[in-house]
Parts: sequence; C-alpha cells; structure tokens
Amino acid sequence: MSERAEAVGTPVREGLTATVGTWLGECIARLAAGAQASVAAVRIRLTPAAGPAPLVAQVNAEISGRRIRVQVAAPHLNALLDRLAGRLAKCFAQASRGWSPRPWPDPEGTAVRAVPPVLPGVEPRIVRVKAPQLVWCSPAVAAMTMDAMDYDVHLFTDPDTERDAVVYRVGPTGYRVARTVAAGPPQRSGVPLTLSAHGAPRLDEAQAVERLRRTESPFLFFARPGSDRGRVLYRRFDGHYGLIEGAR
Repeated sequence: MSERAEAVGTPVREGLTATVGTWLGECIARLAAGAQASVAAVRIRLTPAAGPAPLVAQVNAEISGRRIRVQVAAPHLNALLDRLAGRLAKCFAQASRGWSPRPWPDPEGTAVRAVPPVLPGVEPRIVRVKAPQLVWCSPAVAAMTMDAMDYDVHLFTDPDTERDAVVYRVGPTGYRVARTVAAGPPQRSGVPLTLSAHGAPRLDEAQAVERLRRTESPFLFFARPGSDRGRVLYRRFDGHYGLIEGAR
C-alpha cells in the first residue's frame, strides 16, 4: 500500500483480493487528502455474487470523527468499483462541507440502490435479525444519520411521542417520518420532512413477510401486536429478508 494510503490506517478487508483492497485503500486516501479529512476505522467488505444475486461492497469508516457507511451493488467487479468510488467521493465532499439534503428523486436509485424484489428460485425468509439500542433523537437528526450511514430507512425513538419511528426516502421531498402511533408533524428543522398520517400496522413476523412479499417496496415498517415497539423488515441482496428491532 502506498504512503498516502497508510495515512488513513490499514483497512480491515473482508472478501477482497490484495489488489482490490489496495486500490480501495488508495482511493480512500486520495479522497481524504482532497477533502482535508482524517480517516480512521476503515472496514471494507465484499460479498461475492451467488447465483442471480449481485456483488455487494460495503465501506464503513470514520471521517473527521463522523461515522459513515457506503454500500453499493453491481453485476460485476469493474462496475462495482466505479460505483463505490463515486459514492465515496460524494460522502467525503459532504463531510467537508456539512450536511445537506440528498437530491430527490435519487439520481442513482435505479443503478445503485435498488434491491431486487424477488430472486428466481428464492423463497424469501428472515435470515438475519439486528437488535440495536435505538437512539432517542429528533426526526431531523435521524434523517442526517440515515444519510451518513447510506440507509434508505432508519429506525429510532422519537422524543416527541416517546415511541419508535422511522425516517425513510420517499417523495415528494425525499424524507418522510412514520411512527408506530399516529401523531402530529415534527418540529420544523432544516430537513424537508413529510409525515405519514398513519401509525404502523400491527403484524407478527409471518404477516409482515407475506405483506412485504406482495409488494415491490424495499422495506416494511410495522409494530408487534399489542406493542408500540417498531420493527423494520427489509430486503437483502440475496433475496431474503433482514429484521431490525430495538433492543429490549
């Protein structure tokens, strides 16, 4: 690895050849130098294609003390690296100038962010469950976190209602907040938020899987029956589902 790449530390690599890992490390170092940003805790992961599923690359890092995450998918390695470099460049540019709303509609949505609704021969099921400690924060802060971590939906706890909620990417502004219980609009902020007028549906896991399977949506926000705890069922690139729920 070059001296410039060593300036950001040695990345942790998963599933990468030495050549690809070195190229990505040097790419990150060049972007850091251009943005005059410090970079630490770099982790680069490549998930190989499996059957009809695409290649998936994910980079996690700290840029000037801020946690970021970038994830892209592509059918072959050259396209994957091109997309990853482009997304990282935008991430570093935003870190240097401060947060601003992402464009909507997302100009990269079809090529980079789309998750296949159903892969041939795959019977979708929940294969991963994440149970993080949900952060209490305003919808505006949740939207900024969603952007920094390259999510299309982010689960958090809303202090105004003391209930779980999500922010997610949808029209007309690109940012919407939904809660487990219907409530009024959040306080005004610099984020162009719209409000879902309905509380989250109460579903068990089997019902949630069936509802998401019948749609082309990338995720489903719902709550446990008899509970106000929010959950997010989302599509994975391998055609199966992941589930996010707050730690109990």
